[in-house]
Amino acid sequence: MQIASASERATTMTDDNGTPGWDAISQALGAVHPRQVPRHFGTALPWTLGGKDPLDGVSVYWSEQGRPHWHYVSYGLSELFDKESDDAEVSGFGFELTFRLAAATGSTAADSPPTWPMSLLQNLARYVFQTGNVLEAGHHLDANGPIAADHATALRHLAFIEDPQLPPRDTPNGRLQFLQAVGLTDDEHAAILRGSTGAVLEALEPVMPLWITDLGRACALSDAALAARVAAGSQAQGAATGLLLVEMLDWQGGGASGSTTLVLGAGQAEPLRELLEVRLAVGLPLEIVGPRKRWTFERGEQDRMQGDDLQRTCVLSPGAWERLRLALRPVADVTRISDVLSIDIRRSCLRDSEGKPLRFIG
Repeated sequence: MQIASASERATTMTDDNGTPGWDAISQALGAVHPRQVPRHFGTALPWTLGGKDPLDGVSVYWSEQGRPHWHYVSYGLSELFDKESDDAEVSGFGFELTFRLAAATGSTAADSPPTWPMSLLQNLARYVFQTGNVLEAGHHLDANGPIAADHATALRHLAFIEDPQLPPRDTPNGRLQFLQAVGLTDDEHAAILRGSTGAVLEALEPVMPLWITDLGRACALSDAALAARVAAGSQAQGAATGLLLVEMLDWQGGGASGSTTLVLGAGQAEPLRELLEVRLAVGLPLEIVGPRKRWTFERGEQDRMQGDDLQRTCVLSPGAWERLRLALRPVADVTRISDVLSIDIRRSCLRDSEGKPLRFIG
């Protein structure tokens, strides 16, 4: 992330019509962190001019609420300046990202905040800009490694929830919500797959105030009482996780031949199988969202396929579902599932929170 000075940022912000969207974000944060001037880290070269960082910048606030932590807030997923989109009701993508990082012991407001969360937010924004897929409360994703590059941490997943101190608000450019990213362990993410993001985060909140991410913490589910609360909450809310975000999703065929080959990455195979087992077992559909396409699995009595080049729905009979379950392994291979579906598992690259390659699967 290229850093612009405060004076450079102020010059870049200057606009004949002002900065109504920008001001709305700053006003919301001013109410949460009164009398505090944030550290703002802006991009020197905007995305629209060929820069690699889609966000205009990230502001960082010091907070002692819950526990001492840094509160990061993005600028750039909503419309900061003039209203340009056709949807008058929503500002840009309709949200900005936030992240809360537990401060190191002995840290104070005078210290410099860690910069890696800014790269994390930029990478999440890059996914949204490149795919057009909007993140929402309840979504979750596998970071394919530690959420902080070059840090030893058990947190390898992210879940999203409305920032507990920043409710949705109307701005001159449309509606805006603040979506907080929360770091989770493998077992905590597995609990979300079995139940729902809301149920798991609600159960974790007493030991994770404001859902502050602490890189040094162990899995919260090692506490038997807390694990029981998570299980009870998930059971009460049901299997609400009906959407899986993936990096590789494509298909071929499905025309006159009637047979479609679904293309997935090897790194996605096991999480997909686990989530399908939860959803299809109780008769609920699962939607898979890739960079440009969407695919939905449903369970039925007969195999069938419907949809177009951008969105497909595949209904699986019990026999086809069992063959799909066995085929979803992290191994590059092509398997015929039914007369209407084959699965092409391809080698995939796992990347860290900054987009750097970690390893290949398949």
